Amino acid sequence: MYQKIALAIAFSPRMEALIAESKRIKDIFGAQLVLIHVGEKTDALESKLNATLDKIGLPIDGVKVIWETGKPAKKILQMCEAEQVDLLVAGALKSESFVNYYIGSIARKIIRKSKCAVLTLIEPLEKPTPFSKVVINGTQHEQTPFVIEKGLEWCKIDGAKQVHVVNEIKMYGMKMATAGEGSEEEVSSVRKKLVAEEIAYVEDILKTMDKGSLKVNVKITCGKWAVELAKFAEDIKADLLIVGDEGKLGFLDRLFPHDLEEILSNLPCNLLIIKKS
Repeated sequence: MYQKIALAIAFSPRMEALIAESKRIKDIFGAQLVLIHVGEKTDALESKLNATLDKIGLPIDGVKVIWETGKPAKKILQMCEAEQVDLLVAGALKSESFVNYYIGSIARKIIRKSKCAVLTLIEPLEKPTPFSKVVINGTQHEQTPFVIEKGLEWCKIDGAKQVHVVNEIKMYGMKMATAGEGSEEEVSSVRKKLVAEEIAYVEDILKTMDKGSLKVNVKITCGKWAVELAKFAEDIKADLLIVGDEGKLGFLDRLFPHDLEEILSNLPCNLLIIKKS
């Protein structure tokens, strides 16, 4: 699924945990690992990095380390493209409330412009564990079948125990308001029909996929998909949320809150953004 993984590193207290998580992912995919640091290379920093790699059990000659100077987002993207990276790992930041997590400005630029998939980790562990509970966005979109396919592939390789595909009923409020003019029985019938249609949409996609031994639950929500998706992931204490890239954002999207932006502003769990090249 992924042959070359890159980790953007900063010499922060979480560096060891982020490298350990990246090693775990490298190992399950049998991939190469590239570490990218944008900043001055010094003997002290190089020694610190080598000591960290040794502690984690990563042979120094088995990892490619790139030191660059310049604008972080731009350099990281350039290196990922030059190295033909297909998964970039980055860490999220805690907000001022120390409860919520968010993506910093550099990481947002990377997510928007990256040509490869991006995995954002909110609480990397020095002794990482597989992502046991996974939520995949199944909201109707042109790339949804691809997102579900790649999501299931990740879950099979990582040995996920619970997999949920979440779809939404579009314009639910408007449809139910129209139905509300009928009897209670008619309203109930419309609601059941809307739910059944969205379940069928996901199940028709799942029928074409190799799920292996995974047991996949289909969940239907009403309301804004990004909000409901994040809420569901938070409610079940998911380890990983998988969504697709929403493509190039137009002028209006940059002016007004974007669906994906809502998730990035308050991450419920680790986030994998699938990119379709």
